[in-house]
Amino acid sequence: MDKSQWLELMARIGFDTNMNTYNELLSHYNQKHRHYHNTNHINAVLKHLVQSQYLANDYDELEIALWFHDAIYKVFSATNELDSANWAYKFLKDNGASKECSTKVHSLIMATRHNTIQIDNDEKLIVDIDLSILGSSQKTYHLFESWIRNEYKLIPNFFYKKKRKEILANFLKRERIYCHNIFYEKLEVIARANIENAIKNL
Repeated sequence: MDKSQWLELMARIGFDTNMNTYNELLSHYNQKHRHYHNTNHINAVLKHLVQSQYLANDYDELEIALWFHDAIYKVFSATNELDSANWAYKFLKDNGASKECSTKVHSLIMATRHNTIQIDNDEKLIVDIDLSILGSSQKTYHLFESWIRNEYKLIPNFFYKKKRKEILANFLKRERIYCHNIFYEKLEVIARANIENAIKNL
């Protein structure tokens, strides 16, 4: 994770450097049990945000949300997104951000649970960015599935396959996986093919 990018963000929003928080985030994303939800993922989503910044209503809030969105990642927890969102909210509050900003970032992170339909533009964008891996090349997508399986290596194979199929099938049931047209036109067909193949191979 690019330290200079973090420092630029802190400067833009008028915060101190908060290097202690950066180092804490880095420590979390470098945890050994993370094979996908790690620094590589954060680097990738931040890159996607830069490339699609013209779509953002509140770019800085989106960037903060992406830095924090997988900060808490425990395999057997059902509250990872909530815990990550709460950490971001507290960070913003402690640094004097407005309640509106803190609440917006919290909502953006909660959107990455991918279990609701987004209406807000920036919530749609963070979801599109977070799901961009689904529309990657076959080779990269295959690696993605293997990384996810490694994160859940303690789960028995039969149960994992059943649950993974359910999760993937829910994406196929959507009218659109991607909300913004630029993501839809570039990734939708590829993502659906990747998901269909993954389900067949489980």
